[in-house]
Amino acid sequence: QVQLVESGGGLVHPGGSLRLSCAASGFAFRMYTMSWYRQAPGKERELVAGITSGGSTTNYADFVKGRFTISRVNAKNTVDLQMNSLKPEDTAVYYCSAKRPLTSNNYWGQGTQVTVSS
Repeated sequence: QVQLVESGGGLVHPGGSLRLSCAASGFAFRMYTMSWYRQAPGKERELVAGITSGGSTTNYADFVKGRFTISRVNAKNTVDLQMNSLKPEDTAVYYCSAKRPLTSNNYWGQGTQVTVSS
């Protein structure tokens, strides 16, 4: 059974930090590109950051460059998102996603709420 379980969300003040973690099981994690997406109320889901299967290449949305860092540990089947200098506009539900390149295999977690507010 495929599972992606996010954790680490919560309430943080502007300028603060949070670290999200996604634990994967039920599929060949090391073969998958992993990504974090987010969806704010009334808005479409958007890509935040991605990392290739081996971890050698990362990409970030312009609105998080220099503030967020994605990383993975294939031996532990985990992918993290370190979020620094958080802004109120970062408030959203954050989702972990797994996609195997050149296939239709695409999995999603249930999401974790991040709220940035004073």
